[in-house]
Amino acid sequence: MTAQVLDSPPQPVALLVGERTRTVSNGAVNIHVREWGDPAKPALVLLHGLRGYSGTWRNLARALSDRFHMIAFDARGRGESDWDQGRNYYTDAYVSDLEAVVAAFGLDRFTLIGHSMGGTTSYVYANQNPERLVALVVEDITAGSSVSGAGFERIVAEMKALPTRFADWGEARAYWRKLRPNVGDAAIEERLWESMRGQSDGSVIWRYDAEGIAETRVSPDPARVVDLWPVIAGIAVPTLVVRGSRSDFCNLESVRQLEGRNAFLRHATVEGASHYVHDDAPQDFLRLVEGFLAGVGAASAEGNKA
Repeated sequence: MTAQVLDSPPQPVALLVGERTRTVSNGAVNIHVREWGDPAKPALVLLHGLRGYSGTWRNLARALSDRFHMIAFDARGRGESDWDQGRNYYTDAYVSDLEAVVAAFGLDRFTLIGHSMGGTTSYVYANQNPERLVALVVEDITAGSSVSGAGFERIVAEMKALPTRFADWGEARAYWRKLRPNVGDAAIEERLWESMRGQSDGSVIWRYDAEGIAETRVSPDPARVVDLWPVIAGIAVPTLVVRGSRSDFCNLESVRQLEGRNAFLRHATVEGASHYVHDDAPQDFLRLVEGFLAGVGAASAEGNKA
C-alpha cells in the first residue's frame, strides 16, 4: 500500500447482490440483521465472534446463498445493533437476541454456525433447543477456551490494552495489521470499515461498545460465565467443530475429550489457520461446511426412508 492509501479511510465494503437488511427488536435492544438468499430455501443462521460483525460471513454467503437462506446479525453492542445500556454482554443476552431473530423470521428448523463468542452462544442454544436445529457448526471454540489458556490470556490482554481512539486511519490500520498479521489487506480494510468510524477531527473510534464489552471480558461476573463442558456434552444435534492448527484458543485435547463423551460431535483441523479459520482459509472452511451439511442432509434423507 502507498502512504496515501495507508492514511485514507477504508472504502465501503461492497454488498453482495441481493443482500438485505432489517431490524429486529429484543426489548430495549434493536438488532441489525443481514440476509442473503431465497427465504424459501433452508435457513442458515450465522453468529460472529467477540469483535466481529455480521458482514464477516459475506464470503460464505457468496458461496452458499444459492442453496440457503442465510441470516447474520450484529451482536448487541456491535455494528449497527444497539448498545446495551446495562452492559449485559453475556451469553444469556446473546442467546436471547438469537431467539428474537429466530422468532422474527419464523424459523422452525435451521442450521446454526457460530465463531468464537458466537460459538458459545451456538452451543448453549443447541443444548436448549435440539428440536430447532438441523445441524451445528462451531468455529474454533470449545469447553475451557474462554476461561483459561494462551488464547484466553491473549484476548484479555488485548481487551485491557484496547485503545478507545486512534489519531487517524493510518494509526487504526496499523493497529489491525499488528493484531491480525496473517490476514490479507482486504480483510484488514473490511475490519476497518465494519468496526470503526471516523470523526470530524480526523480521529477514528470504534463502532462498537468497546468499554462495555471489554469490561465483561476482563472482569466478568463469575456467576454468568458459562461452563461449556456439560453444555457441549449434552448437545443432541449433529455438530462439527472447525479449528485452526495454529489456534491458541481451541484446545485439541478438550475437543477430543468431548468427542469421546458425545457421539453427535466431530471435529476438523485446518492446517495453517489461526483462530480465524473463515478468514485465514476461506475455501477450506467452505469445503468443510458444505461437506458436513451434505452429509447431515444425506443421513436425514436415509432416516426418512427407513
